[in-house]
Amino acid sequence: MKKIRGADEVIVIAGRDKGRRGKVLKVLARDRLLVSGVQMVKKHQKPNPQMGVAGGILEREAPIHASNVAIYNPTTGKPDRVGIRLREDGTRFRVFKSSGEPLKDAGGK
Repeated sequence: MKKIRGADEVIVIAGRDKGRRGKVLKVLARDRLLVSGVQMVKKHQKPNPQMGVAGGILEREAPIHASNVAIYNPTTGKPDRVGIRLREDGTRFRVFKSSGEPLKDAGGK
């Protein structure tokens, strides 16, 4: 079970965007993430009239390594680590390490 999933809110803890907060747009292979508004790069797009692409310089997100982000804990307002616990029925769910409370996607059971 991955500790960071799509649609999680994360804070960048290392790199040029340290301190920025954003939602995970996509989890890529090998522990890389696309986070909204973080690690912005300029892409020079060549025009393609057949596809209807105008071309120009576009700003887009580049992948960032998962070790450079931490889950945002809304109760403390700080980055937090994530642990995994088991329910009685054997299903796994994610919890904040600092408080032990489940993440919002766990349903709070």
